[in-house]
Formats: sequence, structure tokens, C-alpha cells
Amino acid sequence: MPPIRKLASALLITSALALSSTAAISGGHGKKDIVETAASNEQFSTLAAAVNAAGLVDVLKGDGPFTVFAPTNDAFAKLPAGTVETLLKPANKDQLVAVLTYHVLPGKVLSVDIAGKELRAKTVQGSMVDIDATKGVMIDGAMVTTADIETSNGVIHVIDTVILPN
Repeated sequence: MPPIRKLASALLITSALALSSTAAISGGHGKKDIVETAASNEQFSTLAAAVNAAGLVDVLKGDGPFTVFAPTNDAFAKLPAGTVETLLKPANKDQLVAVLTYHVLPGKVLSVDIAGKELRAKTVQGSMVDIDATKGVMIDGAMVTTADIETSNGVIHVIDTVILPN
């Protein structure tokens, strides 16, 4: 098992977020928050570990609403070797926070809200991202592979690439 996967698994176990899969999420009062939803799906174990290491769990469990463009484990694996491990080190927490909050928009933005549009949006990190929803949805070159996973405090859109602030 690669070191990042071991770290991700350990952090997930430590945080006691052993939850059912995203597919089991239903509407109404039973919805999980953004953190619980991501932690309950193995394809987000690297993201969950990073959110934990960055100290953003409580923020993303807050009232929101938030729109999170969530990179999968495969998206993190596309980064140069050692990047994730380096970002997860305590000394690099500020950089990790910047990368993660660049994936978050304030408010709840569903795909229907932006369908057919090209726009720029300000991230929680403070930088602007380019969103192109004219043929599917792209954000800063990352493709949304699954849209509109609604949570109790916002929405998650799954992306295939980690996006980075300038």
C-alpha cells in the first residue's frame, strides 16, 4: 500500500468517520455534511486525509453552504511524486489550506445554476477560478465527473484533477 494511502486510512480511522457510501445518501434530514460525505467514500480518502491534516474538518462541517470541487484519489495521484506527502507535513499546513480552500466556493452552486455559462468565481482561498459549463463542467481545466452530490451544508462536485492557485 503506498504511504499516502496508509496515511489516509490511518487518519480516517482516527477521525472515526466510518460511514456508509455516498450512494446511500438520501434527501431530507438524513443528509450528511460535506466532510461525512467525502469521508464515507473511498475515492476521497486522500482528500479526507488532507482536510484533516489542514485542520479544516470543523470549517467544512459548519453551516455553510459550501460548494466543494472534490478531487478523487486518482486526481491526487496525477500530481508529481511526493507532492501530497509534502503538503501533508505540518510545516506545509498553510500551503495545504490554500490548495484545499481553492477547491471551495462560498454558497451552494448546483450544475443547473451554471449550465451553459462561462464564468469566474471567487474561491474561499481568495483567488478566482474559471468555470466553463457550456459542454459539461470544467473548473480551471479539471472536469467535473459527478455533479450535484447534495449534503446538509452544501454540494460536492467530483473533479478529475487537483486545481492549484497561482
